[in-house]
Amino acid sequence: MADLKSTFLKVYSVLKQELLEDPAFEWTPDSRQWVERMLDYNVPGGKLNRGLSVIDSYKLLKEGQELTEEEIFLASALGWCIEWLQAYFLVLDDIMDSSHTRRGQPCWFRVPKVGLIAANDGILLRNHIPRILKKHFRGKAYYVDLLDLFNEVEFQTASGQMIDLITTLEGEKDLSKYTLSLHRRIVQYKTGLLLIYLPVACALLIAGENLDNHIVVKDILVQMGIYFQVQDDYLDCFGDPETIGKIGTDIEDFKCSWLVVKALELCNEEQKKVLYEHYGKADPASVAKVKVLYNELKLQGVFTEYENESYKKLVTSIEAHPSKPCKQC
Repeated sequence: MADLKSTFLKVYSVLKQELLEDPAFEWTPDSRQWVERMLDYNVPGGKLNRGLSVIDSYKLLKEGQELTEEEIFLASALGWCIEWLQAYFLVLDDIMDSSHTRRGQPCWFRVPKVGLIAANDGILLRNHIPRILKKHFRGKAYYVDLLDLFNEVEFQTASGQMIDLITTLEGEKDLSKYTLSLHRRIVQYKTGLLLIYLPVACALLIAGENLDNHIVVKDILVQMGIYFQVQDDYLDCFGDPETIGKIGTDIEDFKCSWLVVKALELCNEEQKKVLYEHYGKADPASVAKVKVLYNELKLQGVFTEYENESYKKLVTSIEAHPSKPCKQC
């Protein structure tokens, strides 16, 4: 695994250098230095699970065959395109949520002298992706399918973000709208496709598969994405910022979090009044009162139960899936 990550990081260096020498732009020392710093700060800083899973998935599809250097490079390049896409969304998401930290460091827009230049940096990150794809995949039979895939996932992720954001508009905050159905809708589009489905879909395409033959696979992977986001919602409140790399702000941001949805299901009328009065307020005292209520409702135990049940359902769905693609899937 360490060797794979080392190889993966070397591909990042190659792609970064290509972008810093892109002939479509007349570079100056200042602009090249800015972009290099911005990339190094935002793209490779996470766990890289999404990017590495493209290589792992492709290896599984090749059924144990040794991958060539070109195959490893191409799978790595697609993995980095996903990391670029994630960085683009995170840079903009942190601005929209007024977040403070990301991956154990200040959000990019909070770095001195960056500020709202980060919005344009996000656009740059997004535009790097088709340039990488064009340079390394233009001659491949699946090139158009790759472009379609990234465009579709970006559109659906942005749409999920839109639903998330409009539920938190000042003056229109209404906890009565917060249901498991709404939470699932946001998560399905905002998280499931980008984090879980996209890496596997990329591996399927470079393996010569038709994505239309793997609809059941997509459904399972989206369910895994929802499971992942519920964990993230839980850690936003109960996780240690030193461990998870960020300070949670779901309560003060009035997010349609799994925790508040479950709280609304379980609380009595008095507890519901506490939620309505204090949820969505940046005041630390209000945040603390919501967390006390979560503990009263034993949401940590409710989460553990959800986690166990979700895991069982996912394992059952995976075991029931045919080993080979079929036209009816």
